[in-house]
Amino acid sequence: MSVKPAKAMVLAAGLGLRMRPLTDTMPKPLVRVAGSALLDHVLDKLDDAGVEEAVVNVHYLPDQIIDHTRARTRPRVIISDERDQVLGTGGAVVKALPLLGDAPFFHVNADTLWIDGVRPNLARLAEAFDPARMDILLLMAPTASSIGYAGRGDYAMLADGVLRKRREHEVVPFVYAGAAIMSPSLFADAPKGEFSLTRKFDSANEQGRLFGLRLDGVWMHVGTPDAVQAAERAFLASVA
Repeated sequence: MSVKPAKAMVLAAGLGLRMRPLTDTMPKPLVRVAGSALLDHVLDKLDDAGVEEAVVNVHYLPDQIIDHTRARTRPRVIISDERDQVLGTGGAVVKALPLLGDAPFFHVNADTLWIDGVRPNLARLAEAFDPARMDILLLMAPTASSIGYAGRGDYAMLADGVLRKRREHEVVPFVYAGAAIMSPSLFADAPKGEFSLTRKFDSANEQGRLFGLRLDGVWMHVGTPDAVQAAERAFLASVA
């Protein structure tokens, strides 16, 4: 059974330290690539996937993001204001849960960027998500064909999509692309306050309920000012 999430959480609270000096005066989600803010690339993809409401969390330079998204109707943006607290990626979801409801939702980093292949990756995620078997389905980018990523990867992936976490000193072929579908039930016993979403990935992994879907297209890791230019070149090439 596939799900078609009507809601999404977009993480937009980070400090974007590695993006300085661009982020000295603007939050990283508003950095522009190929004519649009990173955040708008994400919101446009969510709109295309049929998402009606996106909960966007804010912490660093929050008013800029609030102003930027105010006029947006598709999807409708609801702000989860964390300007006076530090919740981490996990605590941010727990705070937003009352707005997200009790159905599986998209979870997307505001600074993730990819060029879709033949079919949109968010639609592919929705089709592949099976709540009976999985609590989390992560979009996984092959490290070899990604732009701007030089790390050791995050997971190895079995043929059925089951993920195995990278061990120390190991190199694995897939990196988390910053987009996922999650079941709210994951957070039933979540701690209050600050914690990292990685804890939930790990507990789902231990129970065999963490799955991955290979990204179709090109993923771009826009972590530094230099990476913005690499991403722009990739966009130009994709529409040429």
